[in-house]
Amino acid sequence: MALLTRIKGPRDLDRLTPEELDQLASEIRTFLVDEVSKTGGHLGPNLGVVELTIALHRVFESPKDKVLWDTGHQSYVHKLLTGRQDFTRLKMKGGLSGYPARAESEHDIIENSHASTVLGWADGLAKANQVLGKDDAVVAVIGDGALTGGMAWEALNNIAVAKDRPLVIVVNDNERSYAPTIGGLANHLATLRTTDGYERFLAKGKDLLERTPVVGRPLYETLHGAKKGLKDFIAPQGMFEDLGIKYVGPIDGHDIEALESALQRAKRFGGPVIVHCLTEKGRGYQPALADEADRFHAVGKIHPDTGLPIASSGVDWTSVFGEEMVKLGKERKDIVAITAAMLQPVGLDRFAKAFPDRVYDVGIAEQHGAVSAAGLATGGLHPVFAVYATFLNRAFDQVLMDVALHKCGVTFVLDRAGVTGTDGASHNGMWDMSILQVVPTLRIAAPRDADQVRAQLREAVQVDDAPTVVRFSKGAVGPAVKAVGKVGGMDVLRRPTADEARPDVLLVSIGALAPMCLEIADLLDAQGISSTVVDPRWVKPVDEAMAPLAEQHRVVVTVEDNSRAGGVGSAVAQALRDADVDVPLRDFGIPPVFLDHASRKEVMAEIGLTAPDIARQVTGLVAKLDGRLESATAEIARD
Repeated sequence: MALLTRIKGPRDLDRLTPEELDQLASEIRTFLVDEVSKTGGHLGPNLGVVELTIALHRVFESPKDKVLWDTGHQSYVHKLLTGRQDFTRLKMKGGLSGYPARAESEHDIIENSHASTVLGWADGLAKANQVLGKDDAVVAVIGDGALTGGMAWEALNNIAVAKDRPLVIVVNDNERSYAPTIGGLANHLATLRTTDGYERFLAKGKDLLERTPVVGRPLYETLHGAKKGLKDFIAPQGMFEDLGIKYVGPIDGHDIEALESALQRAKRFGGPVIVHCLTEKGRGYQPALADEADRFHAVGKIHPDTGLPIASSGVDWTSVFGEEMVKLGKERKDIVAITAAMLQPVGLDRFAKAFPDRVYDVGIAEQHGAVSAAGLATGGLHPVFAVYATFLNRAFDQVLMDVALHKCGVTFVLDRAGVTGTDGASHNGMWDMSILQVVPTLRIAAPRDADQVRAQLREAVQVDDAPTVVRFSKGAVGPAVKAVGKVGGMDVLRRPTADEARPDVLLVSIGALAPMCLEIADLLDAQGISSTVVDPRWVKPVDEAMAPLAEQHRVVVTVEDNSRAGGVGSAVAQALRDADVDVPLRDFGIPPVFLDHASRKEVMAEIGLTAPDIARQVTGLVAKLDGRLESATAEIARD
């Protein structure tokens, strides 16, 4: 790593020779494989942007020039070149974020790990430069997968209006988002990639022209940049220029010299320009290249030589859902599946293999996916739209106005719900149960274990006149938590150990937090506080049996892996008020803050969402009712 360790900032790149730049690229790839294999992270995308990132930082002067990344998971090389070379705690508490982070560096302008937003940011920054008379360059690096998002095209429509407003758009075209990029745009870019007559013509003449004194190199660059006439005849790149945006490319995204030449021309152009770069996801690492599913888009801890996982974490929630979807597909021909460019991450790859004509990848376009689902339902099918919980935020209006208003039977399956941890603020699925509370007729299921994922998914797809939601956590699913009885539609997970006329606490456990709630009950029992633990299963609407059951207890406590603001606890409180049940209620959940990246366990501890923390506070609440606050809280603190 002789060269890499000498790079403390982008300007250190200026002194390197072409041969040293190639050596640096090799060292960076070795570093990424060695370090990311120890921590996990987005490996494949970063292996593909090594030369592109080097060229960007040689041509542009960050942070004066603003280099923006969409999505941010392809910014590891950018971090290395801007002085952040300690990857030992990547995505861990106190370590580097897996995305751009303003708190880390002045070179990180935006923290976008939700795709397709960068062009809107760039449009705003370029307009600000124009109003304030600044000459800073604005460079937006967007993956071809992110160009499937509607926001990107809304931005392009606005960017194209100002012919004299400088803005460089770098399309990192690796044919993939997670999996191969889907849709008409992908087909168009593929046409540009494969229409190589013009590039062959240039390649044949390049050596001759470069040997021609004085005029050879300028003439080559002129031909390479010409887009009207000859190139229009050979390659149909006119879509971009018809929008009013200059097009340069396709450029070999692993040829630093060619990249620098294209970026310099784009920088000088004086208006909006697209530089189309062809890159290879996973480049230089054979295990990634051999992975046809997603080219090691994101990996856990792996053996660096083989790419094989270091250890298995057991059966995960996503796999349970994926297996049940295949069973449902065999039983019901009307079941179809939708994914937003994440077929494998959300567990629909098995369904796609079994029923290839019944799965639809809409690209990174959650809004379109939700509306299309409404159309599928209206057409007589039952669509299951599987998406990360955090990404459903982007389609709220469509869930409300297109699916719910039209009484469409659509099931949304929300993966990675609750605290996800290492991916940071943007990826915690902590808003869904709050946002969706306001949608009339919508029903939300929060399974506590694998058995309930299967059962509640089946219940959800039986609903044909309203949207349903099934949400579950990230990672390994724990043992089954058996019910000991039922009250209304709610499962009773624990009854008071003593036969009391009015038990102390009704503990309402939401989803995967059932084991924690049973632990809380044990801690309360040790303090002589009796409790009933129930799992509502369906948390919206609030079960009609909730209010009568709450009235039989002295205190109601809700525990959810979702924001406290407007979450299930708030809905239960409102239901009790509506039923004139005047029982003290304490809701535990995620505070309304953006959570820094750390492990799920560390995040839960930081926000006080652990069994001892909750038991201590509930003990204090009960003790206050009994008038014995100080002695009780002191005793549980010792425990």
